Amino acid sequence: MTELYASLTGFLSENVARLTGWLGRNVVERGISVGGENIPFMVILLLGIGGYLTLRLGFVQVRRLRHGAAVASGKYDDPEDEGDVTHFQALSTALSATVGIGNIAGVALAIHWGGPGALFWMWVTAALGMATKYSEVTLAQRYRVTEHEGVQTGTVSGGPMYYIERGLGPRWKWMAVFFAVVLGLTAFATGNGVQANTVADSMETQFGIPPWITGLITASLVGAVILGGIKRIGRVTAVLAPMMAVLYVTGALIILIFNAGEVFPTFGLIFSEAFNPTAGVAGTGVGAFLVTLMWGVRRGLFSNEAGQGSAPIAHSAAKTDEPVSEGVVALLEPFIDTLVICTLTGLLVIMTGAWNDRFETEITLEGGDLSYRAEQLDGNYLEVTPVAEIRIDDGFHMDTGTTDPRVSWHEVPVERLFTDEAQAQPFTGVIDPVAGVARGDDGRTYAALHGMAVESGAPMTMAAFRRGLSPLGDWGHYIVILSVLLFGISTAIAWSYYGDRCANYLFGAKAIVPYKVLFVLFHFLGARAALDVVWDLGDVLLAIVIWPNLIALGLLAPKVVDMTKDYFDRKPWEGRGQEE
Repeated sequence: MTELYASLTGFLSENVARLTGWLGRNVVERGISVGGENIPFMVILLLGIGGYLTLRLGFVQVRRLRHGAAVASGKYDDPEDEGDVTHFQALSTALSATVGIGNIAGVALAIHWGGPGALFWMWVTAALGMATKYSEVTLAQRYRVTEHEGVQTGTVSGGPMYYIERGLGPRWKWMAVFFAVVLGLTAFATGNGVQANTVADSMETQFGIPPWITGLITASLVGAVILGGIKRIGRVTAVLAPMMAVLYVTGALIILIFNAGEVFPTFGLIFSEAFNPTAGVAGTGVGAFLVTLMWGVRRGLFSNEAGQGSAPIAHSAAKTDEPVSEGVVALLEPFIDTLVICTLTGLLVIMTGAWNDRFETEITLEGGDLSYRAEQLDGNYLEVTPVAEIRIDDGFHMDTGTTDPRVSWHEVPVERLFTDEAQAQPFTGVIDPVAGVARGDDGRTYAALHGMAVESGAPMTMAAFRRGLSPLGDWGHYIVILSVLLFGISTAIAWSYYGDRCANYLFGAKAIVPYKVLFVLFHFLGARAALDVVWDLGDVLLAIVIWPNLIALGLLAPKVVDMTKDYFDRKPWEGRGQEE
């Protein structure tokens, strides 16, 4: 079974990598050249629509945030309203999908590639995304449809596919179908494979648990919940989301207190690096402004999902007869997800130095986070494919220039290589990249070496928590490990609902159970797939799926403006409670 599992995941990784590369080059990265750098159309569209909706709605993300909190608290709930879950349960389900690996690993990846300034562009994406999410959730409520009640179907279905078809008219159904297909696929990668992979990687790194065992356990847990339908999903996420947020935020706040003197300098570094980046670990050099912006926007979108069209599916299940009342609840999502939790993560990895420090690491020479890179004159690192063995003498690369390949971990060359974990015995010999082994001049062969390497993703955040909470003992990283486990499971649970609504829209209720079975299977397979392949596939699908949704939001903006004005003129909540 293990051999079959390995061959299947290897086949998937290889072919998905090819597809992802083609889509990235021909669909995602196309854009407008500015100063020699390329700004993808997806970034222009995402920020452009967010800014347009912000202006059309009179900065709704600022003026109506307090009302959204009041509605989410349940003070205006009416159990008799049509829907499947309460406002709070709908928010919890959506937050379970948004507050997750992106807050732990995604922020670290953004800073790893784009430097500290990438966090600023995550803030911009979130601020504009609040207006975007308000609009898409309001429209999802307005154009949702009633289903036949059942455990698997629920009583309502909604989302971009419905407001594209019903709001723009039947001639736009092709775009609604396209959205449903791509989001259904995105659920397998972004909301499922990335979660399973990150959890499995963390468990293997910290406890030596094989990925297939972790994948089997988490897939079983996810399956047990999602087969119960949206009502069970809502009940579970209403417990998981607040619990994991409190755990993670409490640990982060303690570290901020311990490092109070570094808070303002860290903010200063973030702002300065946002517009004049100088020091991204994975190669952001002077003048790479667009690299910093792109990584901030990408990871911001992955984290808060504004404009992606996924969260409206969860919010459309809320019990309400006022679409705007759920739209204001959705304002809380990017605020909590990015402006609070992602900010905490970013501050910690920067102020503790985890973002650019090096740690004792086992460098596996086949797979893992290994790559071969050559340093360029501008300070960037270019990935290369070695054509010959790489000579190492006394632990150092014996190259003839900066263009020669160097053993790299997390995209950054390792300065010196050793044969032992204590790093007392420098390696001398050659590294065979094709065979994935190191051959010492003493005749010994090594499948792995050791060295000081940078971290990225969840391990970087673990290092920040471990270092930040060290005055209280060596246990801070366990907060991140537990959070990764909870976030990964809860995100996969919530995303399964997004996917099954797409399957329901495309093929009817008969497709829901088969979709869920495939979802659980892919969760198991995703635990073993290559991390970069899963993340890259998720990024590509996200960049594609936002197009039909953002186009629809732009065209339907006048209707959102009219519904917003009508709601706040009527003040229907006044009959259910007192606005504070």
